[in-house]
Amino acid sequence: MTIRVWDYLSEYATEREDILDAVETVFGSGQLVLGPSVEGFEAEFAAYHGVAHCVGVDNGTNAIKLGLEALGVGPGDEVITVANTAAPTVVAIDGTGATPRFVDVRAEDQLLDTALLEAAITERTRAIVPVHLYGQCVDMDAVNAVAARHGLRVLEDCAQAHGARRHDRLAGTMGDAAAFSFYPTKVLGAYGDGGATITRSAETAEALRRLRYYGMAERYYVVRTPGHNSRLDAVQAEILRRKLRRLDTYVAARREIAARYAEGLGDTELVLPSVTAGNEHVYYLYVVRHPRRDEILAELAKQDIELNVSYRWPVHTMSGFAHLGYGPGSLPVTEHLATEIFSLPMYAALDKRRQDDVIDALRRTLGAR
Repeated sequence: MTIRVWDYLSEYATEREDILDAVETVFGSGQLVLGPSVEGFEAEFAAYHGVAHCVGVDNGTNAIKLGLEALGVGPGDEVITVANTAAPTVVAIDGTGATPRFVDVRAEDQLLDTALLEAAITERTRAIVPVHLYGQCVDMDAVNAVAARHGLRVLEDCAQAHGARRHDRLAGTMGDAAAFSFYPTKVLGAYGDGGATITRSAETAEALRRLRYYGMAERYYVVRTPGHNSRLDAVQAEILRRKLRRLDTYVAARREIAARYAEGLGDTELVLPSVTAGNEHVYYLYVVRHPRRDEILAELAKQDIELNVSYRWPVHTMSGFAHLGYGPGSLPVTEHLATEIFSLPMYAALDKRRQDDVIDALRRTLGAR
């Protein structure tokens, strides 16, 4: 049987009764769009983070896009982020009409190198989107200090960092707003697409609610453009309400799996994940490094073990973003990391037997004793 890098079926077998009850709750409510399930999830997700507002949207990409628009970002502006992220981060920035601008990352934790932020700012810069990659937080004190000096807005990309903390502050609570994805693979995953943007600002939240609903202030009356049809599905919201109660349990399970990998692979040639001081990692992905990455992937595939590369192509090297003018060598750390990184199976329901099979196969492939 193939060991997959991610699999929801074990979780579903355990949580099936609750998931199906969530579906029945919505279908029996008489309200299939927005309504009590969406409102309930928004209130509970905001409360989990200790912020005043959560606005549910249809996916994580639009959580970023609408979040930036609500913060005043639009055509002619520039937004600083990183290129070693899922392409949707940058697609969302591009979708506002703004121009993405990239800074490099640190090799040790693969997070935004805040020492490079200041040099990337121009007179057109309007916002920074720090990406809390793989499950741990960027140095937000440094990001916010730069933003404050230059009058910039900060929107945290928390798609991979549900429940992560830095100096005991939750990811998503350290900027002007924060965007989350609930794609099924996430630490808090739906059973389909979903997203949300959280904020402490009532003004930003109101703008978000209008943006996700055609720009309407009330039914059938548009007060601002552009507007979007970007509502969080009620069924997914009700499922997320149930799963939110188990989020801390999912995080604990992922940390236990990460600890087993560290114990089983710590004496091999692999470069294992580094947790930055002050961070509490949630291990959305367990990303390791090796210069013979592609050989290792091919060998484990022969043994029915599925690994993944997140991400093989830095965004600035993609043909769709060639117009931004970032040639080879412009982000040297990002580009080098992309040749070595790969992800091991990681999800809360991964059992010890399958994980041990992964560890044993890697040790054999690497020639570890």
